[in-house]
Amino acid sequence: MPRILGIDIPNNKHTNISLTYLYGIGQKSADEICRRAQIDPSTKAGELTEANISAILQILQESYMVEGDLRRQVAQNIRRLIAINSYRGQRHRRNLPVHGQRTRTNARTRKGGKKTVGAIRDRSERKQANTGSK
Repeated sequence: MPRILGIDIPNNKHTNISLTYLYGIGQKSADEICRRAQIDPSTKAGELTEANISAILQILQESYMVEGDLRRQVAQNIRRLIAINSYRGQRHRRNLPVHGQRTRTNARTRKGGKKTVGAIRDRSERKQANTGSK
């Protein structure tokens, strides 16, 4: 497995697909990197030579922000939004969707599991709900 910027990229996939395993590199960027490094994108990543890997590393370091630096920048941007108390920062703080999605239904990934609100009328169901939550 070739190792690029501390990430093992899969051997058995084409080079342009393997490069997308790096955080911050998508399909279009991976194709561009292969073109600039003069590597055939359909070459398997396991067949890359040391010269090819060093060419990819050179291009990544000079032209792209990837992995740790990019993650740090994204986290810093979110912290800044929270600090200035913007609307987006408030949504981040409350763990709600940030980009205008509806929350009356859906949004379960961001909000977490359902929390039932209201009274349970039947005594047996109420007893079951109390024992199930503890």
